[in-house]
Amino acid sequence: MGEVAVEVELENAVDRELSERGSLPVQDIRHFKCRVLVDTGAVSLVLPQDLAEVLGLREVGKVVVTCPDERKEERPRAGIVTVRVGNRSATMDCIVGQPGSEPLLGQIPLESMDLLVDCNQQKLVPRPESPYLPTLKMK
Repeated sequence: MGEVAVEVELENAVDRELSERGSLPVQDIRHFKCRVLVDTGAVSLVLPQDLAEVLGLREVGKVVVTCPDERKEERPRAGIVTVRVGNRSATMDCIVGQPGSEPLLGQIPLESMDLLVDCNQQKLVPRPESPYLPTLKMK
């Protein structure tokens, strides 16, 4: 099967809000395009510390994560970031990983954007039942 990595656009959501309110020029919105590993075993969006700093994300709390080797580690949670995959987007906090670590796209952003992993084609695709907009359950 192999690993699935996709190109995403990341944007500081606070900068976008300030720009829409006229307090920040649109060209000053901090954003970044990068490849992220789609990790269905991960819960959240995980960004390396250096990328979180480039985006200007502010620490909003701490979480304890379980690493692949089962070790537990306290990590910062930062936000708010908008992640875009194709024409789908989600706005959320992220877990801040070690500097230079691999960015991960976990279950919460995948479900929020209503995307499935197509391992054969090595990409993310909308669920067949919701080809145009995410369809989310309310109950």
